[in-house]
Amino acid sequence: MNKVKVVVAGPRGRMGIEALHLMKNTENFELVGAIDRVNEGKKISDVEGLPAIDAPIYTDIHTCLTETKPDVLVDLTTPEIGRLHTKTALSYGVRAVVGTTGFSEEDLTELKEMAEEKGIGCIIAPNFAIGAILMMKFSQMAARYFSDVEIIELHHDRKLDAPSGTGIKTAELISKVREPKKQGHPEEKEIIEGARGAEFDGIHLHSVRLPGLIAHQEVLFGRDGESLKIRHDSYNRASFMSGVELCVNTVMNIDSLVYGLENIIE
Repeated sequence: MNKVKVVVAGPRGRMGIEALHLMKNTENFELVGAIDRVNEGKKISDVEGLPAIDAPIYTDIHTCLTETKPDVLVDLTTPEIGRLHTKTALSYGVRAVVGTTGFSEEDLTELKEMAEEKGIGCIIAPNFAIGAILMMKFSQMAARYFSDVEIIELHHDRKLDAPSGTGIKTAELISKVREPKKQGHPEEKEIIEGARGAEFDGIHLHSVRLPGLIAHQEVLFGRDGESLKIRHDSYNRASFMSGVELCVNTVMNIDSLVYGLENIIE
């Protein structure tokens, strides 16, 4: 069996460290390099806190992709860097699995065109947790029967974007089966601006950022006489690795862009 050659971008981040362990402990994966802001020329095993893997670290993505010739780039960096890395990987004919969020519709259209032109796969996943994907799917099912809904997403205080990619994706999925609706009292007024959160087709999204949290989301539905709450909690970043593994294996067998794990799981 040929191993899938992988490069991880963002190896010192909390998600990146978990991904390195995944690559080390998964039989059909071979980590051939990492892309970092620092540590040029070192091996992963040379960096304190990283697993004992002899793959080299690069600060320049072009040099890394040229020298290591990976099958897949796993990007776990920031929205700005993630967009750049994804476009660069596709331009080199390298498949991409991207865990960063913040991609615009224009970005997704451009990346889809690049992937199809090259005939290779690209998966962008706002959330790698399988439970979170099921939470989104169940919410879409519920929205057929509950038209009033609000989303509360809760994350650690180091997260850069708000609302989260998962929150936005949930709202998008719900809007596909729900007519846009103005919720609340028709004469409702915010005494403090932003009190009702962001709004997407009448769905209110609320972002909570606190130390101690990892990644959590609840979707609240209400109708006369009853309510429904669907909630998912990730208590550590190892919870995301089953999704990363699924994406790396899946991206090898597709030839276009997929946005969201809900499109690759039953």
